[in-house]
Amino acid sequence: MAGGVAVFDYDGDGLLDIFVTNGALQPGLTKPDPSWWNRLYRNRGDGTFEDVTVRAGLGGEGFSMGAAAADYDNDGHPDLFVAGVKRNFLYHNRGDGTFEEVTAKAGLHNEPWSVSAGWFDYDGDGLLDLFVVNYVNWDPDHEPVCQDPHSGQRAHCDPRLYMGLPNTLYHNDGGGKFTDVSAEAGIRQHIGKGMAVAFADYDGDGRPDAFVANDTVPNFLFHNDGNGHFTESAVRAGVAFNDDGRALSSMGVDFRDVDNDGRPDLFVTALVNETYPLYRNLGKGLFSDFTYRSRVGAATITTTGWGGGIYDFDNDGRKDLFCANGDLNDNSEAISGRAARQPNTVLVQMPNGTFEPLTIGPPARYRGAAFGDFDNDGRVDAVVCRLGEKPLVLQNQSPGGNHWLGLKLVGRAVPNRDSGVPASGAVPSRNDVAASRDTAVPGRDREGAVRAASSRDAIGAQVHIRTSAGEQWNQVTTSVGYAGSSDVRVHFGLGAARRATVEIRWPSGRLQQLGEVAVDRYLTVREP
Repeated sequence: MAGGVAVFDYDGDGLLDIFVTNGALQPGLTKPDPSWWNRLYRNRGDGTFEDVTVRAGLGGEGFSMGAAAADYDNDGHPDLFVAGVKRNFLYHNRGDGTFEEVTAKAGLHNEPWSVSAGWFDYDGDGLLDLFVVNYVNWDPDHEPVCQDPHSGQRAHCDPRLYMGLPNTLYHNDGGGKFTDVSAEAGIRQHIGKGMAVAFADYDGDGRPDAFVANDTVPNFLFHNDGNGHFTESAVRAGVAFNDDGRALSSMGVDFRDVDNDGRPDLFVTALVNETYPLYRNLGKGLFSDFTYRSRVGAATITTTGWGGGIYDFDNDGRKDLFCANGDLNDNSEAISGRAARQPNTVLVQMPNGTFEPLTIGPPARYRGAAFGDFDNDGRVDAVVCRLGEKPLVLQNQSPGGNHWLGLKLVGRAVPNRDSGVPASGAVPSRNDVAASRDTAVPGRDREGAVRAASSRDAIGAQVHIRTSAGEQWNQVTTSVGYAGSSDVRVHFGLGAARRATVEIRWPSGRLQQLGEVAVDRYLTVREP
């Protein structure tokens, strides 16, 4: 079930690089030779990537699962968390092309099995906190042999055979230190079988909430109460189950506005015969299952999905859905007659809000997927992990003609207490230009409390644009899909529109309004 991947610019050259996780030899969970290492690939800028794993110090140990990249200490260099079986690792980016493993020094501990993780600033102090998604209590030294009850074939053991685990929330204390606050935050008492996490302010109160995709048990929606505590609200919101009232084998999730109404929606991948739920945000803290009404159900009922994402791949102003597919068992054809190797799918959004499937890539047992514009041409690309094979880089070759806008936000972050270097000291990407003509208004959340600060990555910032074709909303996040981490930049497809006005609600609550900006480029916008 491995196959994690992160897309981030680790060396600050303006080009997105790729980190992929790898498994381990069982039952000892060791990486005895380089074929088991995790890998970091540096983007050369000519359509090729260079393996810099050894130089960067990211070969790793143990059975690695998911990856999550973000600048947790606001020094301008994105860091990396790697989730795994029995061992998790935090790598600090030194800024010279190398990473230092700082897990114990940072105060992070191991879990029986962590699958994914994500960065967000839940308390608005300008320091990114870490949410670790834990799965089940599995011991490779005592793994049972399981069979499909109908065919008698060997098969992966059903998750129902294992005890689930609570998730872990670490508060970023600054100075490179973290504190486990899972119990007092209301996270630990909820036992699930987590596969993925995504963040968004779903009820518009100015605070980021967290959705956890659970395998065979109800999903979690942790509402941020604003006092360091979360209330689990999935049943009340309508996202714990599907429309039939069943808990699904949820795998991946993206939490962004699909229908351009200003409210973040949920897209979840799941197992064959379950469909991939699309929950539309109705406002007032409520969602409705639009899976079949949007035709997503008919397009996904025959596949098993893992990585997923909400992006406008053809830049027509309507966000599409990406699904990384592949059966759970390598012998699924003998079990059910169903192919184990499946192609990926892009569900293209039509003008009426329904989706039509488009097959992408050769069949494989795909797992994690991450998204970003590797060649900075304004079209969102993807990298997808394949079990037993090299990762697949998918260059977006959608026909040109539609316009686009990309934003790299730099928050007015608190300094890194170790070095004293503020976020604004980061070197901008070569393809970025600074935005100007802005007006800024300090902001408050819905209860009137002033948010303290933004992180350097500005994760959680909400971006609203207006063009001649209408309005769109998006947000800054890296937590996308299953076991993956995507480009921190915000992307908009604009269709035929040649100008756009931009409004940014920073995590600090500050509202920044840009004048009309030219399109077909990436802008760096710094918080005033």
